[in-house]
Amino acid sequence: MSSPYAGHHAEQYQKSWQERVEYAESMQPLVGRLYRNKGVEILVYGRSLVNATTIDIVKAHKTVERYEQQKLRLRESFPVLEIVSRLNLAPGRVDIGKLAYAFLYKNAAPQRSLQDYIERELRAILDQADEIPATDVVLYGFGRIGRLVARLMLESSGPRSKLRLRAIVVRGGKAGDLEKRASLLRRDSIHGPFNGNITIDHENHGIKANGTFIKVIYAQSPEDVDYTAHGIHDALIIDNTGIWKDDKALSIHFRAPGTAKVLLTAPAKGEVKNIVFGVNQQMIHAEDKFVSAASCTTNAITPVLKAINDEFGILNGHVETVHAYTNDQHLIDNYHSADRRGRAAPLNMVLTSTGAASAVAKALPELKGKLTGNAIRVPTPNVSMALLSLNLNKSVDRERLNSHLQWAALFSDLQDQIDYTSSTEVVSSDLVGSRCAGVVDSQATIVEGDRCVIYIWYDNEFGYSTQVVRVMNEMAGIHYPTLPALGPKGSSTGSRNDAVDAPQQPSEITS
Repeated sequence: MSSPYAGHHAEQYQKSWQERVEYAESMQPLVGRLYRNKGVEILVYGRSLVNATTIDIVKAHKTVERYEQQKLRLRESFPVLEIVSRLNLAPGRVDIGKLAYAFLYKNAAPQRSLQDYIERELRAILDQADEIPATDVVLYGFGRIGRLVARLMLESSGPRSKLRLRAIVVRGGKAGDLEKRASLLRRDSIHGPFNGNITIDHENHGIKANGTFIKVIYAQSPEDVDYTAHGIHDALIIDNTGIWKDDKALSIHFRAPGTAKVLLTAPAKGEVKNIVFGVNQQMIHAEDKFVSAASCTTNAITPVLKAINDEFGILNGHVETVHAYTNDQHLIDNYHSADRRGRAAPLNMVLTSTGAASAVAKALPELKGKLTGNAIRVPTPNVSMALLSLNLNKSVDRERLNSHLQWAALFSDLQDQIDYTSSTEVVSSDLVGSRCAGVVDSQATIVEGDRCVIYIWYDNEFGYSTQVVRVMNEMAGIHYPTLPALGPKGSSTGSRNDAVDAPQQPSEITS
């Protein structure tokens, strides 16, 4: 027979849960209007709330306790969102979780009202004009990366969107091709259904997705296309084919009228800059015609290597990638020009090579000649892992190394590139759809004196695609701040110890 206390406890838990869900439901329209009408993306400790379900919003708040050892309740962040929604803001990214937590538990605004505190923290976008022009985007190639980049662009489409997907260029043109292309965008065996509505426009030979018309252009080569004939001008071309990899080869795109710049979604050769966003995007100049977004593995490991090298120094090391199989491999044994890759991908671990270790030096020159690398392709369709075996310039213990990486994931300039998990149960399928370049598995970290082994998960499709979109924004001159701004180490808004310090007593929160 259950006790009255047990029944009361269950009732209180249900009441608490109901309150959280109701606050989450109240947040959704505010988040949506801010994003669509003002270009303001709302976050909670780096987790975007745009297009989030009520459960997603509750879970985003739950992660705060894991980092701060203190709960952040939805009733505490909701007043922050309400105030933000009333302000005249230019586009940007606003982390209401960090704003609320700093105000409540870090004494970030003594003697200030919540309104005054928020206005001070958001002054970079408060009452500012949005003068950034829109850029036409063309996806040249519509395979795995092309379709995921399209999904990312379409989920943020709207009147304030600055990257406008105007067309895709593919080979083919056979009967039923439009239906096939639309179906591949609508359904994905790994990433699930498209979040929105897709229809086919046969008359104008295109696909309509979430209110965006995407012209489908058939061509065997870039020189066969005239974008201006379709009303597309000064376009940013995203080359997803990997066929042309150096500046001379990529120049073929400029034979297509309407082309302004080209971004390659593969490692580049020659004089083309390889960019890992978060690490060396400052190398992109307005006059650059060609840029590469490097590889998925290079994007996954370089931010973590930078965070470690900046704090502890890296003497040398080895990178081993355990990589999901790709379209380059075969379902069953067949001829392949590369060693071993002709063997059946779903049935074998395949030892192969990776250029990621040497490619790191293109984004992080201080590590040139310090890293070796190799790769193993394994029978999973998505999500890979990189093992960094490093010799450091100083001794460190496991807690300090993990604490630094957690800080980097939460408060550093690399917070969009590095994610961090302390779960002992996480496996590869849990990381499908991760929007960070790499996720540090802290429970697997090994440290012995000046030697360490770091394990980094990465969604080699979706995580990489988010990095591609970030480079696209940089090439288009679109720079939106993430607020609250990062503070120096040791400050209330950006200390490396923020994630492990004991919380203070909450301030009074009034709107």
